[in-house]
Amino acid sequence: MGVLDGKVVLVTGAARGIGKECAVLAAREGAKVVINDLGGSVAGGDAGDASPAQEVADEIKAAGGEAVANSDSVSDRKGADHMVQQAMDEFGGLNVVINPAGILRDKMFHKMDDEDWDAVINVHLNGAYNVARASINHFREQEDGAYVLFTSTSGIIGNIGQANYAAAKMGVAGLSRIIAMEGAMKNVRSNIIAPFAWTRMIATIPVKDEASAQRVDRMKNAMRADQVAQLAIGLSAPSDVSGQIFVARGNEIFLMSQPRPLRGMTRLEGWSPETLLSHGFPAMKQDMLDLGNTGSVFTWEPI
Repeated sequence: MGVLDGKVVLVTGAARGIGKECAVLAAREGAKVVINDLGGSVAGGDAGDASPAQEVADEIKAAGGEAVANSDSVSDRKGADHMVQQAMDEFGGLNVVINPAGILRDKMFHKMDDEDWDAVINVHLNGAYNVARASINHFREQEDGAYVLFTSTSGIIGNIGQANYAAAKMGVAGLSRIIAMEGAMKNVRSNIIAPFAWTRMIATIPVKDEASAQRVDRMKNAMRADQVAQLAIGLSAPSDVSGQIFVARGNEIFLMSQPRPLRGMTRLEGWSPETLLSHGFPAMKQDMLDLGNTGSVFTWEPI
């Protein structure tokens, strides 16, 4: 008996890294799995290859599970529709969408090309929209469904050189929150994970000094994709957890705060630019985010 017995799960980006570990674990926990992966490069933009997704599907079937491969792109709305339809055709339904598919095109913002911005937004933010929009009505009609979407500490905390990625991942956080709020009456849940794990995406980040090299070694050994998958599958199983942001780092799981008012100030005669500068902003200064210490306990470049 597994926590996903009788469920049908769609996992995007499932040929490698976190996606693959989620797919394999979902099958081990009793789910029938649609293995989606375009089979493209880390930077995206290439034609892709259907064989990596098929290899994972074959691996699951060889272990006694049920799986089917899909090589559509999450950035294509018709492709997302096809993924959902394939789950219906092959397995008779769909209960869970796990969406770690992604690319990276890191660059300082003042040097960023429109193409790099658009590509990352299309895969991460539009990709999350596409797979959720393709499945939401089915979930609402059957009054059962779970989304496990993926954000990043690049968005919720910050990381230099990843403005495109951070913007997309903060968008995913907002999307997940609204899906959870709107889906509550229909038993449709949505949560997001910011993962720390060694993957081929992380491997593209340059190692510039000895300190970075040591962090790489620690991550390879202690922060694995299969550890993130445990949380993803836990959030896929029936529960009352929804609308939350989690960080998975090795064997640690963090529940993250979400934006709420920190401090309010009232001026009966109203504010002006001058009074804001002389009184308002200085009074709030102690509660403002310190950009020099945004990493908190998270000190590794995020996925």
